[in-house]
Amino acid sequence: MKILITDKTENAIIQQLKDAGHEVTFNEMDPAALLKEISQYDGLMVRSRTKATAEVITAGAKGNLKVIGRAGIGVDNIDLVTASKNNIKVVNAPTGTTESVAELAFGLMVAASRSIPQADHSMKKGLWEKKAFKGIELCGKTLGIIGIGRIGTELGKRALAFNMKVLAYDKYIQKSPHDKFSMVSLDKLLRESDYISLHIPFVKEEGATIKEPDFEKLKNGVIIVNCARGGVVDEQALLKHINVGKVQSAALDVYAAEPPTFIELINHPKVISTPHIGASTKEGQLRAGRICAEQMLLVLSGKIPKFWVNKKMMEKT
Repeated sequence: MKILITDKTENAIIQQLKDAGHEVTFNEMDPAALLKEISQYDGLMVRSRTKATAEVITAGAKGNLKVIGRAGIGVDNIDLVTASKNNIKVVNAPTGTTESVAELAFGLMVAASRSIPQADHSMKKGLWEKKAFKGIELCGKTLGIIGIGRIGTELGKRALAFNMKVLAYDKYIQKSPHDKFSMVSLDKLLRESDYISLHIPFVKEEGATIKEPDFEKLKNGVIIVNCARGGVVDEQALLKHINVGKVQSAALDVYAAEPPTFIELINHPKVISTPHIGASTKEGQLRAGRICAEQMLLVLSGKIPKFWVNKKMMEKT
């Protein structure tokens, strides 16, 4: 069968698919070319750049398309509804970059606590502002994790190693994945956390998880980290409460618009910004590609994949 890969991937992943007996084409097509060519392929593998729109999927369904693989976690660049309607399976690699994202989130917590990027910038300007960068310790503080799935759990484990208390809230999970995590209500988490890290999807119909009224519940001096999805924190409200001192600082890897357009937030001296690099590690990308390839191969051989995304979506509706 023929498999098309439209986003950069490792040679080992291409070889993995070839070794399974398939014809593999790597071509970073633009949207117009993808729409024209997709019907020729049985499988499509993407990362985050390619958009598998309703148009693309419908065109693929008129030809041979059987499976779309996302070599990563989020599938917001794939029209799941259209794929389901056309009996095209969508698979992903939810475990591939777990450690990568958890490590970035923890690194941002440390960086925000000690103003590491700001101090580095100051030094590179030839300054010696030792007294300007008094930080705080993570030890003894409370971390609130919103979304205690794989990434949230790994972040919590790292926090425990720093002698932090871990609170967790998840609308889908009631039982704690770790005996030292305390499952609490969202309201309690917001009120008691010194650090808040989000690890949840953005649901357009629900809007931000931390909205304008929620900021009044937060502890003074809270630090907010978002390595999940843009939109889960109200960016306008976040900037407002940084400016009034309610929020000590924020560290963001994701934004409501990407690349971000709310430049006032990005350029704020109390905000650390990274360009959506949570999953961007050598190890994580390789794991994600391998897992995605494995899932696609299962579909193409007539077997049931483990990470069948649009099946789970349809079961919830």
